[in-house]
Amino acid sequence: MASPVHVFFLMVFALVSPSVSFAGEYSERAELEQVLADVVEQGVDRDWAVALLNQAERQQSILDAISRPAEKTKPWYDYRKIFLTDKRAQEGVAFAKQYADTLTEVSTSTGVPESVITAIIGVETFYGRITGSYRVIDALATLAFDYPKRSPFFTRELENFLILAYESGKDPLALKGSYAGAMGYGQFMPSSYRAYAVDHDGDGVADIWGNAEDAIASVANYFVRHGWQPGALVVVPANYDGASSELFEGGLKPTMTVGELAEQGFAPHTATDVSMVATPLRLQGDEGFEYWLCLENFYVITRYNHSAMYALSVWQLSQEIESLAADG
Repeated sequence: MASPVHVFFLMVFALVSPSVSFAGEYSERAELEQVLADVVEQGVDRDWAVALLNQAERQQSILDAISRPAEKTKPWYDYRKIFLTDKRAQEGVAFAKQYADTLTEVSTSTGVPESVITAIIGVETFYGRITGSYRVIDALATLAFDYPKRSPFFTRELENFLILAYESGKDPLALKGSYAGAMGYGQFMPSSYRAYAVDHDGDGVADIWGNAEDAIASVANYFVRHGWQPGALVVVPANYDGASSELFEGGLKPTMTVGELAEQGFAPHTATDVSMVATPLRLQGDEGFEYWLCLENFYVITRYNHSAMYALSVWQLSQEIESLAADG
């Protein structure tokens, strides 16, 4: 049975013409035909998709914003101050209390700590308060068709958005998100929504936009599907007395054991299994370089956002939330 949103759109289409044609801002783009072919193959009604794409609007502010992400311009000592604030930690405690039952249930079933789930939502949207003001269809169309550097990626996300909107029955023009098209409490891209979103409360829709319970379960599922190891270490502070810069240029994925890194001059502050694999991290702190051994669970956090500074911010915020909660 068609959803009310589908029925409404199709009634509008029928008033316009028996077959909807391109008439919007992107109507002359040859790429639209491939987008349509891809989504129709996945079961989306062609006229529905055309009518929606006709309403997509190019947003110059989106193109401006995506050219200057904070993590590419700020050193760690400035970057961390964005997310590691007393207010964000205190609000994290409040969020955890409000959704204590759901967090406990989800954490118990997945092994992902309640504080880590909470911190992700805190970093992404300040616990659902700042989820983005751009229409998702505008953001993804703008970046798919007017940002050549990453056009293939955003074209795929545009297609996924059309599919999820059609399948979920959500009003696609009402769905808003970030300038990159990320949505809801946890800022899922459309492909992530389709792959990892969870209908925790069983109402038939994985509502990451307005249902914190679904959002909590979806974030945890994302971590599980990317290999989170329950109870395992995440990141360990370390000293480093070596002289090699090449150690810090190997990417985010752990490839060396803690023992091998010890031979290169790394000494973790706490006892760490020498057989565990880790990535050495060096960041510019307030008082000089900070050194960390980033283990496999840290790498899982970077799958949410491919930035070591992001992952460390999430982890440190999670620890601050735990500490404040324990203090009462």
